[in-house]
Amino acid sequence: MGGAAEVSIVIPCHTERNWDTLVGAVAAALGQHPVAPVEVVVVVDHNPALFERARRELTSVTVLENRFEQGASGNRNTGAQHTTTPLIAFLDCDIAAGPDWLAQLTEPFADPDVVGTGGAIAAGWSRSRPSWLPDELLWAVGASYTGMPTTTAPVRNVWSASMAVRRDAFTAVGGFRDGFGKIGKRNRPEDTDLCLRMSAGGGHWMYVPGAVVEHDVPRERSTFRFLMQRCYAEGRGKVQMARLLRGSRSLGAERSYVSRTLPRAVLREASGVVRPTGRGRAGHAARAGTVLAAVTAAAVGGAVEALGGVRREPHPATEPSLVTT
Repeated sequence: MGGAAEVSIVIPCHTERNWDTLVGAVAAALGQHPVAPVEVVVVVDHNPALFERARRELTSVTVLENRFEQGASGNRNTGAQHTTTPLIAFLDCDIAAGPDWLAQLTEPFADPDVVGTGGAIAAGWSRSRPSWLPDELLWAVGASYTGMPTTTAPVRNVWSASMAVRRDAFTAVGGFRDGFGKIGKRNRPEDTDLCLRMSAGGGHWMYVPGAVVEHDVPRERSTFRFLMQRCYAEGRGKVQMARLLRGSRSLGAERSYVSRTLPRAVLREASGVVRPTGRGRAGHAARAGTVLAAVTAAAVGGAVEALGGVRREPHPATEPSLVTT
């Protein structure tokens, strides 16, 4: 690795339904060049059958069981705590990284003020991409979207599906907030929460579009119903995050996205409807309508959470819980 800091890769998993993509994610992690990981750690989320299979078949990596509360946050914290390298990279079990992903992702750490980095995520559609889905909403399927930087640049937050952190900054804030994050199909912005806490002391995050991974998008995530559910959950999750961080200032990036990026998308698609574009006219109308529906779903989710109109979870997350024992 030359003079570069050593790095380990942590891959969380929770279900055998993603076994094939997990195997692919592990193979891609092990094949990184010219920067190779010191260790690849797969962490299984409270699934004994999957743990036994992974330990039996994934012999080239370390396989652990989540020692914290169920969910992706505890999974990642378990893996991070096991590693000893100055840098820790995170992938998801349905992610295939390009061969130089790790080299690209770790390059910005030459700047000591960089506490973390994130890479570009391309959607790997299991069927053709829906014609009604505009680029600005690709985040809903876990992919980079229009409005993100096109060159390496500072950002407020990145996604844990393709992320690297400086160990000391990560452990200083307790890692991911245990109990706040992805559990099965439930999504909450544990990665944004981590980024904001890690940068609170003055460091910053870098988005590296050259560090490319492909995120598997199964058929069930290619539906309008899924998009509405995802937007609703995002609205709720961001309000929960703001409450945990004790202030709505953490939502500045979301306000800019809603007030600038999405209106431009609607205007672009509406222009396509007005102009005589033949069969493309219907597609423009559908995409404009999708943006408006997505904003509405997120607003409803945020309002429901803000007004307390739903039953609270029995054990709400309050503080990060990464320990060093």
